[in-house]
Amino acid sequence: MLDAVTDLLACPQCGLGMDLDGSALLCESGHNFDVAKQGYVTLLTGAATRFTGDSADMIAARGDFLSAGHYDPIRDAVARACADTVSGDSPVPPRILEVGAGTGQYLATVLDALPGSRGIGLDVSKPAVRRIARSHPRVGAVLADVWRQLPVRSGSLSHVLSIFAPRNADETHRVLEPGGRLVVVTPTSEHLRELVALPGMVQVDDRKTERLGAALSGAFDRTARREVRFPMALPHPALTLLAGMGPSAHHVTADRRAALLADLPEPFPVTASVVVSVWTRRD
Repeated sequence: MLDAVTDLLACPQCGLGMDLDGSALLCESGHNFDVAKQGYVTLLTGAATRFTGDSADMIAARGDFLSAGHYDPIRDAVARACADTVSGDSPVPPRILEVGAGTGQYLATVLDALPGSRGIGLDVSKPAVRRIARSHPRVGAVLADVWRQLPVRSGSLSHVLSIFAPRNADETHRVLEPGGRLVVVTPTSEHLRELVALPGMVQVDDRKTERLGAALSGAFDRTARREVRFPMALPHPALTLLAGMGPSAHHVTADRRAALLADLPEPFPVTASVVVSVWTRRD
């Protein structure tokens, strides 16, 4: 709910603090942003974003796939990475932002693991923020572009999550408090290798981890790293969800994906392989 995180938000026009007034967010200088009936707020101003958010079908597929538990080891690893960085005697509960939050399920898992914590789920996709808004009672859903100034107060967050999502290093550094953590999940070259080997499917970029280190160098120190790798034996309905929730869905039609999957054995073995890394903000 937005009222759980209003004090963490900043006006995208002037950067001042925000207050929730009925069905609108108002900043201290009078800028007004209506809250949609689904419970999210759009804090995207100026020219339209050049990025294409995930479609309603992609968000629905991701929600169903995650709800079935196929990626639970990754969700658990993210929650554990956050919990390991929280001091039991901290006077302020964790305040967490997930960029490119999608369905909000990773953020909800982290909030459940950290009593009293609250979070902002940010995405550029309307179907995504509609889903995020109902993902957890301590989550506020915000429609915004991660590549612009984040509508979040400087130094207000303890954690930022980037789960298979882009990250803006400068803005992440700005919104984190001193010593705050960025938790990142990146796929390895082995991730979904059996699925992406099919004709037309989008291949995993095997230089993602290398580029991550280059992007964060100087502003963050990597303080933890864990590889999470496990096999999945997926029936065809789960394969359909997996193929329909990722980048291949932007490039391969649903009919083409169905044709590619139809001849595969059932269940079909697929490897999940990611790196969960924790980066600590430098002053």
